[in-house]
Amino acid sequence: MASPEQSLTVRSGRVRHARRLATRAFRVKTGEFLAEGPQAVREAVAAGVVIEAFATAAATERYPDIVAASPDWQVVEPEVVAEIADAVAPQGMVARCRSIVRDLSEVDLSEARLVVVCADMRDPGNAGAVIRCADAAGADAVILAGDCVDPLGPKVVRSTAGSLFHLPVVVERDVETALDAVRSAGLAVLAADGGGDVELFDPALDRTARAAWLMGNEAWGLPPERRALADRVVSIPIYGQAESLNLAAAAAVCLYASARAQRS
Repeated sequence: MASPEQSLTVRSGRVRHARRLATRAFRVKTGEFLAEGPQAVREAVAAGVVIEAFATAAATERYPDIVAASPDWQVVEPEVVAEIADAVAPQGMVARCRSIVRDLSEVDLSEARLVVVCADMRDPGNAGAVIRCADAAGADAVILAGDCVDPLGPKVVRSTAGSLFHLPVVVERDVETALDAVRSAGLAVLAADGGGDVELFDPALDRTARAAWLMGNEAWGLPPERRALADRVVSIPIYGQAESLNLAAAAAVCLYASARAQRS
C-alpha cells in the first residue's frame, strides 16, 4: 500500500541503492533489478517480485490498482523517480525487484513445445523485442546463450513491455550447453539463417514439431560452427528488395510460423 509522503531525496540511501541497479555488476551482486513505468511495474507486482516501488503523487493517484497490490509503495518527488529511472522521460514510477533470471537447471523443458535460443545477442532493444515476441507467440522459454546482453538491464526490461514477467528467461554462458538441454528435452534445433538448407514455408520443413529456434548475433548472424549445431538451418524468404530482416522481426516470423502450425 502507499505510504504517506516520505523524506526520501536523491541522496537517501534507498534511492542511491536503487540507482546503482543501472549497472550490471550491482544487479548481479544484489540479485535485484529495476522495472520502470506502469506496465512493467504492474506485471512485476503481479509476479510477486517487487521489493519496493517509488512513484510520484500523480502516478500514485492515476494507478490505484498498482498501488493497492504493491507491498511497499513510496510516494516521492518527481526528481527522485528521475534519479532512479534509466529512461529519459520516466513515467512516474519505478520498482526495485528481485531477479527473475533462471539457470537451465531450474527450468523444466520436458513439456515445452516452443523455445527461442539467442546466441550472442548484444542489442538491448532486440533482446527485449524477442522476449516480447516469444511471449506473444506462446513460447515456453527464452534462453540467452553465449555473450548476450543482460536481460535485466533497464533498456531490455522496458522493451519487453512486461513480457519479461510472463515466461522463463534463462541465461546460459555456453551455447552448446543450451542446445544440448533443449535437444535432450526432445526439441528440434532450427537455426534461422539466410543461407538455410530449407525455407521457412517449404512443405519439407515440419513446422508442427516441438522446436527451439536458434537466433544469432545482430551483426554477423550465426557462424558456421553454430549452424552446424542445428538439426536444420532455415531461411526466411525475402519477397521484396530488403537485404534481410531485423533480428527481432526474424524471430517473430519464425516463432509465429511454428506457433500457428502447432495449433492447427
